[in-house]
Amino acid sequence: MALALSAIASLLVITVFILREGLPVFASVGLLKFLTGRTWAPTQGVFGILPMIVGSVWVTAGALLVGVPLGLSVAVFATDYAPTVMAQIMRPAIQLLAGIPSVVYGFIGLKILVPLIRERLGGPGLSVLAGAIVLGIMIMPSVIAISEDAIRAVPRAYRDGALALGATHWQSLWRVVLPAARSGIAASVVLGMGRAVGETMAVIMVVGNSLRLPTSILDPATTLTSNIGLEMGYASGAHRQALFATGIVLFFFIMLLNGAVTAFRRRPDRA
Repeated sequence: MALALSAIASLLVITVFILREGLPVFASVGLLKFLTGRTWAPTQGVFGILPMIVGSVWVTAGALLVGVPLGLSVAVFATDYAPTVMAQIMRPAIQLLAGIPSVVYGFIGLKILVPLIRERLGGPGLSVLAGAIVLGIMIMPSVIAISEDAIRAVPRAYRDGALALGATHWQSLWRVVLPAARSGIAASVVLGMGRAVGETMAVIMVVGNSLRLPTSILDPATTLTSNIGLEMGYASGAHRQALFATGIVLFFFIMLLNGAVTAFRRRPDRA
């Protein structure tokens, strides 16, 4: 019980520390102005994180568009189409993909993806699109692993019943198995979203870190986490408190995601 409570105590300490450091900015600047301001100029005492919020939303949404369809497709292939030997090889390979450090993904994106975007699509290359693709690849292992477990957990009788009624293999999978596993698949999507929102190093390397509001996927941008990572090392005073206030916004956003995961997991699966 002591060890279990220590985890809760650690979370409480972190929460209290972040709130204590960040709340003074909300009091002096104002929560609405802090969230909707378009200018981030710490030396002038101006703190607006709207460009970072928009950048985070764009990069995360793009990562989901890249990672979720690919991840779900791999999970479906591994459970219903891949030969047994291939499936046994795929599982450790996917786990290995999940263990690669984020800086490696960022370095590959910086050396390969960014020049490719610059040459083929235009713009500086360091962009929302580059960040979305890199994060999409990074969240794939989580989506694949959890979706595969959810699909395997669907009772075999569901498939047999659909096939007995004349459905094809694909129809039984699309109309019966995937709807029955939707809560687990949704949980994998939300967890992947949490990974994308919280990623820092890879995003810093490929997204461009521009404090202007992005208007295109080819524009450079910055995210909440990347701005904290870049500036916390030299920030002091109100600037440091503003970065902690940014962490509060990110903290509550992650809490909402975790709450969504819990809600989806508690929903009963129905065919």
